[in-house]
Amino acid sequence: MTLTESTPVRTARVDDCSAGPRPYPRPDGSARYTISEVAAFTGLSAHTLRWYERIGLMPHVDRSHTGQRRFSNQDLDWLAFVGKLRLTGMPVADMVRYAELIRMGEDTFEERQQLLERTRTDVHQRIAELQDTVAVLDHKISFYAGARKAPDRV
Repeated sequence: MTLTESTPVRTARVDDCSAGPRPYPRPDGSARYTISEVAAFTGLSAHTLRWYERIGLMPHVDRSHTGQRRFSNQDLDWLAFVGKLRLTGMPVADMVRYAELIRMGEDTFEERQQLLERTRTDVHQRIAELQDTVAVLDHKISFYAGARKAPDRV
């Protein structure tokens, strides 16, 4: 079971966060990545990937016959989405809840939507705060630029 809720490979995904097909290190079908390969591709540490698995954010990672983790392209998609959620400032507990809701099936669409809408509202508020902050910085920068020119007017 994967968390990206994918329809056949390389078509639209229900929970896909990318604007289009992502370039994968290996083509679908032959894609099985070690934890070190996923760490290099995603920029996440192996420790973080194991932690994601332990807390339920990245469950059901396939294993080789020797127990080595084997990640798929769908796992890479999920990790990209989790990365976007992290950038929103979504708490880890909410990310884990979202993953649980996906595993519970289509009956949870409404709750997933609500969780994402709350996160979007938070992001819009942060954007507004940052725009206000930029306006203050622009004002101060203009003030200092004008102050440096003031002695020339004397």
